Amino acid sequence: MPQTQFMEFEPVIGLEVHVQLRTRSKMFCGCAADSHTSEPNSRVCPVCLALPGSLPVINRRAVEFAIMTGLALNCRIARTTKFDRKNYPYPDLMKGYQISQYDMPICENGWLDLLPDAPDQAPCRIRILRVHMEEDVAKLMHVGGPQGHALMDVNRSGVPLMEIVSEPDIESPAQAEAYITQLQSTIRYLGVSTANMEEGSFRCDANISLRPKGTTTLGTKVEVKNMNRVRAVGRALEYEVARQADVLRKGGRIEQETRGWVDDREVTVSQRSKEQAHDYRYFPEPDLPPLEIDPAWVEEIRARLPELAPARKQRITSEYGLSDYDASLLTAVRDTADYFEAVVAARPAGADPKSFAKETANWINGEFSRLMNAGEPRRSEAPGADSPVALAVAPTASVRPADLASLVAMFQERSISNAAAKQVLAAMFETGRNPATIVEEMGLRKVSDAGSLEPAVEQAIASNPAAVDDYMKGKEAAIRFLVGQVMRASRGRADPVKAAELILEKLGALKKR
Repeated sequence: MPQTQFMEFEPVIGLEVHVQLRTRSKMFCGCAADSHTSEPNSRVCPVCLALPGSLPVINRRAVEFAIMTGLALNCRIARTTKFDRKNYPYPDLMKGYQISQYDMPICENGWLDLLPDAPDQAPCRIRILRVHMEEDVAKLMHVGGPQGHALMDVNRSGVPLMEIVSEPDIESPAQAEAYITQLQSTIRYLGVSTANMEEGSFRCDANISLRPKGTTTLGTKVEVKNMNRVRAVGRALEYEVARQADVLRKGGRIEQETRGWVDDREVTVSQRSKEQAHDYRYFPEPDLPPLEIDPAWVEEIRARLPELAPARKQRITSEYGLSDYDASLLTAVRDTADYFEAVVAARPAGADPKSFAKETANWINGEFSRLMNAGEPRRSEAPGADSPVALAVAPTASVRPADLASLVAMFQERSISNAAAKQVLAAMFETGRNPATIVEEMGLRKVSDAGSLEPAVEQAIASNPAAVDDYMKGKEAAIRFLVGQVMRASRGRADPVKAAELILEKLGALKKR
């Protein structure tokens, strides 16, 4: 179906995001929660398998992570919350029900302000209806095609989940992508999840309906699933806008249903009619008492919240005079932002903070990022000024903030050239050694004294009479060519400014003859 926007209708979109929490153990038992990296069915116990007589126990760390998320999303944290049984007979749910939260979620009534496209624009506020806790289900794998069979890995069963439900405030597929991107950044800044869509730790379902422009009545909503990339969410919603508008324009009726996104065909397909809440037959979980959340604990968690990306971007833009573009790149990932500020904090005494920060941003966003992307990045759990930050190319690499600060200072002082600085940085990635040692061993320090440069200058003049003649005829560009010859002879170590001064001095002497 062509991706055509029908201007007489406008979309109304709400998103449900499931976030797999980064706890060591599962939500209601002591099994390890490393379902992505463990052998199939190796992280199981009577609770995971729903064996008779097994009883759940609430994971305190998971509750803490949910509170952190709720606070970061400006939610009200419940004083009393409880768990419920959500009943449905899927083969990946051994108990026949999922422990979730229904009418008393842990977090409610928050919001997320989307960053504007330009500094002079106001942010767009998306309201958060609720954040509730639940357990993940087992993983089904279908093999052998239509005539094949299904395998089940129970490792994922019971892994802690948060479901973050927005109000239907999102007005376009592009805005949905922006919301997911910023929510993902917030979750990663908090450290409560890897929020990786490809591995399934950050999963998004979209509810979308259309209504005539200028009206407030909501249309029949359709739920869209199976989107494993941020861009796939946008593409699926674009398709649904076109599909639903086409149905309505032809006088048809939108069916309330669940549809799946088929990525390789870029279409949605019907999966099942949509269940209502009463179809799940919710009732309070009898094996778990209600949770009473101490307000003092909530305030203690609030005090530990990190500075999130939007606030951090605004601060470093103001504090260091960085461009909006550079600040956006630096603050997109918390590790990168932490590392940048650690490098700036390690600058030499007397260095101008803004000038040094701008040069550091250039290196981190430029050559540094290129080297990171050239290999397999390893991210440090807790980067800081005294510990190596993982910025790795194969096989390993560790570049300490103080070492990068030293390299940036050398470059700002022009004691090494741009080309030499890139060589040094590559060697730092490979070996983890400090730049001063690498510069001396590779002989990369810039040569500025006249005595050392004079032989190369004289050779450049003697070997290039045509360039000398051009200069004598008034062609200033000839100087740049001769400087280039000096740089080549010195293997890039010559100070080009000093080399140009010496060349002009000697050519001036020739003119007087």
